[in-house]
Amino acid sequence: MSLIELRGASRTYQIGERRVTALEAVDLTVDVGEFVVVLGPSGCGKTTLLNLVGALDVASEGEVTVAGHHIVGASRGELSRFRRETVSFVFQTFNLFQALTAIENVQFGVDVTGRHREEPDRAMTVLERVGLQDRAHHFPHQLSGGEQQRVAIARALATGNPVLLADEPTGELDFRTGVQILELLHEQAHVGVTVIIVTHNREIARVADRVVELGSGRVTADGPPVGGQVPINELRW
Repeated sequence: MSLIELRGASRTYQIGERRVTALEAVDLTVDVGEFVVVLGPSGCGKTTLLNLVGALDVASEGEVTVAGHHIVGASRGELSRFRRETVSFVFQTFNLFQALTAIENVQFGVDVTGRHREEPDRAMTVLERVGLQDRAHHFPHQLSGGEQQRVAIARALATGNPVLLADEPTGELDFRTGVQILELLHEQAHVGVTVIIVTHNREIARVADRVVELGSGRVTADGPPVGGQVPINELRW
């Protein structure tokens, strides 16, 4: 069952007198519970694609439909509600609130959707899932990069949203922590969350259900990992 559908989706920007095409005529469908890696070098359109799916940006041409929501043409209020109730983001730079503790950052994810307010311990439960219950009352500056990324993932999971989008989630992490992050994300697909990761790291792509490769704003390949999917514990990067 397709949860995400792009039809002829393009995104162009006007920079002074120059017109720049970041994404061009992309057709893509992603099913419920798929674990998809979008692969390509810097500047190929990976983040733009993620932003169109997550309604952080809107296509200049074409159609983008996510969980029945038509992104192109939607009002600001509709887009805001969509981002709040349908998609969760994990950014390479974590984007944690520096004045909030780990558990308060995760609680923000609970409060944003209002979906789990009847679960007073949800924030701590999710922190336990990422192994950070002992760091719950620490501020971001008191946490390592890997711990901050796990807090960011916990915040995304706390929403209970059906789509999880991750932009280079292991880019700033050591190998061991990166594997832990991938394991956490992979678990979400097993429980029905649709996960899309963008990365330039081909090794990470080996664990995906499906790999979408981009080049110069276009889809150049779309299929299973070359050589077949491998367990996360076999990765080496």
